[in-house]
Order: sequence, then structure tokens, then C-alpha cells
Amino acid sequence: MRKQIAYLADRSPYYQRLFAEQQIEPSSIRTIEDLQRLPFTEKADLQRFNDDFLCVPREDIIDYITTSGTLGDPVLFGCTEGDLQRLAYNEHKSFACAGLHKGDILQLMTTIDKRFMAGLAYWMGIRRMGASIIRVGNGIPELQWDTIQRLHPTAIMCVPSFILRLIEYAEQHQIDYRHSSIRKIIGIGEGLRDQQFRLNLLGQRIHDKWPEVELYATYSSTEMSATFSECEHACGGHVHPELIIVEIIGEDNLPVPDGEPGEIVITTLGVEGMPLLRFRTGDIAAKITEQCACGRNSYRLTPLIGRKNNMIKLKGTTIYPPAINDVLDNTPFVGNYVVVVRPSDTGTDEVIVRISLREGAMQPDEAVKQLKDHFRSRLRVTPLIEILPADVIQQINFPAKSRKPVKFIDER
Repeated sequence: MRKQIAYLADRSPYYQRLFAEQQIEPSSIRTIEDLQRLPFTEKADLQRFNDDFLCVPREDIIDYITTSGTLGDPVLFGCTEGDLQRLAYNEHKSFACAGLHKGDILQLMTTIDKRFMAGLAYWMGIRRMGASIIRVGNGIPELQWDTIQRLHPTAIMCVPSFILRLIEYAEQHQIDYRHSSIRKIIGIGEGLRDQQFRLNLLGQRIHDKWPEVELYATYSSTEMSATFSECEHACGGHVHPELIIVEIIGEDNLPVPDGEPGEIVITTLGVEGMPLLRFRTGDIAAKITEQCACGRNSYRLTPLIGRKNNMIKLKGTTIYPPAINDVLDNTPFVGNYVVVVRPSDTGTDEVIVRISLREGAMQPDEAVKQLKDHFRSRLRVTPLIEILPADVIQQINFPAKSRKPVKFIDER
């Protein structure tokens, strides 16, 4: 940490300016607790002063990456050769945590292009491990199953909700997926468990359909340049402490006790191109410090509760989008969906759930009635529900330039 702060003080125009404005002597930051004396770095800072975060000459940048733009305009990150090797090390450790090793074949169902850091990191991590990788990319269930049947991968990596589409395609085309070569599914971008580490509704639905596979969830972001991966005991995502420092802060911007939820704030370690100091992720989780049953002593993060900026106040009830997703993912007649939040005339939040119905499902009026009952029983409140054609929802979920499925749109 001291080395990284000295590096920022020497090379980062943004942090040089910050230290001067705040009259902070970088060498005085010597312990993890001392970090609390430093101001936070916000997403808006990255967007407004993007170039000022770069710490190396542009000729030293090997690969350019952008964030997905979930919370606004995408942010550019430049990676040096050292940064790419750090990513490979990170993913090698994460895959090992999930039980992969040399001899495994991972089918990668995420993009490796479109300036996406994660896909590139997965590819490099598997190479470093000495295992094999099949770069199929996202979507296209027919191609995914053709690849599985031809090359017999032992694991797949994808957005968990896509697994349900794979299963549905297999059932429609008489593919015996439960006796395929797949033994592990590593999920990205969506949670599989709740705060008690039980499978959430999406995870349970996958498990009920495909009980032969082991499910692993991961948590990562471009800004972190690191991954928290579950081990076989599925009790939170393990940190790699040599790569990142995580603080969990409350509403008062001070650290909360271990085990209590709060906003994840990260400081990257060992990054050369664009290191970050006390970056607010906006994600809500808790830190677990007791030793895991797998024997690792590093702390873990619980599954995400939600994003701080995405918190919804619906009819007096505070909810996060994952709670809405859980209801929709566990409703058999719902095909694809998108959740839209916008301000209402009364100054509160209005939530519209737009869904498509599965082929052969019930009549729209009955579907809306049953879905409202599901929401009342689980969340105590009901959003507005609109039924649209499947192809319309599909286009919203998978826009041309998106690297991840779009299931939440915030218009506030």
C-alpha cells in the first residue's frame, strides 16, 4: 500500500493535485487505518478527469479497456504489460479457488472483444493455469451446445441467467444436458446466493434443473482489476489481499464492523496504468474475516445486496433490483424481462416490470394477476407490469453495443 501511494504521488496528475489540495503528505499514510484520512475517489472523478488518472506514458499502454457504463458514461483504462500479467495472476488464483486446474477445459461464454477487461482476463488466467479454454462468446445456445458436444468442456463461464436459456434450448432439442461433460458453472455479473449463502431463486432454479453441476459465483469490476471468487464451500468471495484493499463503509462514510453491510470501497495494489485510491464502487456487501472451511485465511465478501445508486423506494418500501430479479427468475411463465425505474409525479420511485411470456403460457391478464401476487408475497409491494413481445424484450436485453445483458434501466 505504501509503495502504491508513493507511486501515485510520483506519477498520477489526479492524485498529485488531490494530495496538494488536501494538504496530505503521502508518506504519512502508513497503515490501513490511515487510509481514512484520504478522500474518496468517485465514479464522476474518473469520468471528468479520465486522462489525469493515467500514470505511464501512452507508449507503455499495451491494451485499452473501458467500463461497461452501468452508472453513466464508460471510463477508459489503460493497461501496461505488468497490469495484464497481474490480471492473469488474479484470474489464475480465482479459477484455482473454484477448483479448476490443468486438464480442465473452460468454455467461455463472455465476449473477449468490445474493450471488455473480464473476457481478456479470463483467457489469460486459464492460460497461466495451464488449462484449456474455448472462446465461444456470449449468446447463441445452438453454438454453445454444438461446442459442448464436440469438445467436451468440464466448466463453463457465463452470466447465470443465460444458463436457463441453455437448459431451455437443450430441453426443446432433446439434448441430455444432465449427462454432458459440464461439471462446474462459474457465474459473472449476477449473484447466485443470498446473504446467508443459500442459493437465491435464480441459483435454486438452475440447481433444480441441473443438480449435477457445481455453481460458483464471482464478483469483479474493471476498476478493481481483481476478482472475488467462491470456493467449494460457497461462503463468500475470497479476496486476493496482495492485489486489493477493501473497506466497507456506512452512511457516515466510516468503516462498519466486520459482518455488517455497507458500501465497498477499494484501493488497488500493484496496478501501473491507472491505480485507484479509495474508489467508491457503489456496491453493497459485508466483509467476513473468520477462516473459511477451505482453510484460506483471507477475508471474503458476502453476495452483493445491491448497488447504492440503484436503491428503490417503492410505496414506502426500500428494495434493490436483485430482489425484483429473484421474483421474476422464479416465475416459470416469465421469459425475458427488464426492470425500469423512473421518478413518479409524487416524487417517489415508479417501477415498471416489462416481461415476455414463455410460449404456451397463460393468458396475459392471468399472468399479470399471478405475478402481482408473487411480488406481494415476497416484497410486500407490486410494481407496474407490462407484457411485450419476446423479440422486443430480447432487443432491450441485448442491445448491439452492450457486453452484458441489460435487465435494469434507471431513468431517475
